Order: sequence, then C-alpha cells, then structure tokens
Amino acid sequence: MPPQRYVLHKVPAARWKQWDQFVNEHPRGHFLQSWGWGELKANGGWYPLRLAFVDEQQQQIAAAAQVLCRTPAHLPLWTGHLAYIPKGPVIDWSQPQLCQAFFTQLNAYLRQRGALALRMELNQEVKALEQVSMSASSIVGEPWLGDRQESLGGSHTPLAGTLSGGEVILPLLLYPVPPIQPVRTILLDLALDEATLLANMKEKWRYNLRLAERKGVKVREARTREDVHAWYALMQTTSERDHFGIHTLDYYLHAWHTFAPRQQARLFLAEYGGQVLAGIFVALFARQGIYLFGASGDEHRNLMPNYLLQWEAIRWAKQQGATRYDFGGIAATDNENDPLAGIYRFKRGWGGKVVRFVGCYEHIYRPVAMKLAKRYVPKLV
Repeated sequence: MPPQRYVLHKVPAARWKQWDQFVNEHPRGHFLQSWGWGELKANGGWYPLRLAFVDEQQQQIAAAAQVLCRTPAHLPLWTGHLAYIPKGPVIDWSQPQLCQAFFTQLNAYLRQRGALALRMELNQEVKALEQVSMSASSIVGEPWLGDRQESLGGSHTPLAGTLSGGEVILPLLLYPVPPIQPVRTILLDLALDEATLLANMKEKWRYNLRLAERKGVKVREARTREDVHAWYALMQTTSERDHFGIHTLDYYLHAWHTFAPRQQARLFLAEYGGQVLAGIFVALFARQGIYLFGASGDEHRNLMPNYLLQWEAIRWAKQQGATRYDFGGIAATDNENDPLAGIYRFKRGWGGKVVRFVGCYEHIYRPVAMKLAKRYVPKLV
C-alpha cells in the first residue's frame, strides 16, 4: 500500500516560527491562527493545538489549523472537550482532494482525543458562497452521525455549497451555531494611496483627524509596561462609560509582550501635553491590520484623539505591507437602535466596505455527551 501523501502532524513549540511563516504567507491566513494567539488564549483556559497538514512528497506544510480546546474544570482533554478553530483552517479551498484528506484526518484525530464537537469560523466572506452554484452534496458528505438531520439546538440546514471555485466534499455535516467572532466587519482597501484614502473617508473624519494634529495631539507607540498600565486605566474608564466588559490587565500585558516583539501588533497612544488621552491595540498579520481593542478617557475629547489614532494605525499597517485594514467587527445589522450603532457609524466613516462572513458551524462527534454538556456545563459550549 503506497504511503499517504499528506499527514497530519502536531507542531511542537520549537517550530513556532515555521508555523507563523506559513500562516502569515497563506492567502487564507489570519491573526487568530497565529502562534501567539494560541499562547494568549492558553491563559484563559484554552489548550492550543497546532496541527500542520504536511505534504510528504514536497516536504512542506500544505494546510494548517490552530484548534483551541477547552474542558470543564481543567480536566484532561480525553474526558471530553470542545474543539474550536477561529478563522480557519488555513487551507486552499479550491483543492477538493486536499480539503477531503485534511478533514478526514482532522476528524479522526479529534475524535480519538475525545472531542465532543468541532466548531469552525472560516475566514471566508459570504460572497464566496454566493458566486457559485449551491447544492446539498457539494460540501456535505457522508455524515458521521448517520442520517440525523438536526443539530442539538434544533432543526437546521447544514452548510452547503462550495467555499471557492471547485467541488469540496467534506466528510462531516456542519450546522450553524451562534458566532463567537463578529459576523460583519468593515474592511479598508490599503492598496489605495494615502491621498485616495483621505478622499474616500467622510469629510467630518478628515476634519477631525486634522483638528487633532493642529491642536497638538501626538501619536506614539507604547514602549513600556507603564504605557500599558496607563492605557488600561483608560480601558477601565471606557468600560464604565460605555457599559461593556474588558479583560484583566494581565491579559493585555500578555498580549503586548507576545505580539509587539514579533512585530505582529502595536499599541498606539494619543497624547496631549504629556497626558495619554486614548489608545488602540492593532494587530498586523497575514497582510492585514486588525483593530482589536480601543480606549479613551473623558478629558479633552474635543481634541478628537481617536480619529488621529485610527489614521496613524492605518498608515502604519499600509507601510508594513498590509493590503487591508479590518476595523474589528460591527453590529450584525444596520439597526440604529443597536447598542453598537455608534461604533458602527464611527467605523463606517473611514470609507471601507461592509463584509459578512459565513459564520460559525459545528460538527458533533458525541451527541449524548454534548447534550449533557450543554445542560450542565454551559460555559464549555
């Protein structure tokens, strides 16, 4: 029997640079598939599993998936865990044989390790599904769960259709579940020159960022732990003012210590007269800038520091070779009464386009155990 061409391997920590290089250079790469993102989530109770699908003939990685695994009360993975792939896998969906082989081995691997279910949020925009003909057989193959045609949350239509130009038949049924990452965002095309970017934004946005410059607001990169502490104080102010939850100081410090030295993120601070007025944490990975976290104080808001911050972050991402800037998610609808409507208006004014992603899908390996987990360990699922 001839050896398999593709083999799934667990990637050791010593090869994190090779992992990041592959994900960073792949057209389907994303910051949430970076090695550092797994390190960050490990502090929050997730176990990051990096799986590389190696082409044994070419001796190179052909596809990859960072799988975040979580168990209740830090029990061993074999007792039952949720497996989650954020913005992945990193794979060429136009190669059906590659996709079939990858998911066949991934399924076997996760089932053997005790996964209750697999959830995936593909780094794929809805338009990619709309551009091809839809058929129930084109992506849904033989289900692991027999002829069961409903998820544990009720009756749903499984994900159907191709994810690119070819016929991709996967050896698993995927049912829609509530998303973890934002299903909509605004993307700004950084292939345009700065003059065009300025011209495409709303007039008030141009006025505000120039106002900040005229009034003496300065934007710089965070250099010390004290800078991060100062920014976190603004995060606390913003959380109380705008009524949303934030992470701990240690979480943001860990993110800064992980990504800033690798040139994969930068914390921008806006100052006036030596006082930090606002700051934003922006990722840079896979040719994309991503606005992750933002905070502003209650003083000198009339100086419009947030506008100059975003503009400088956009310029930085473009200078570093990014081809687009992701404003980090918006409300799922255009409803003006949505609590996030104000954030949507701010992000919309920069001239980007609204995109919708395909969302989150789930395949259940152990239906009975998953049903019990939903009932008794809701934080897990």
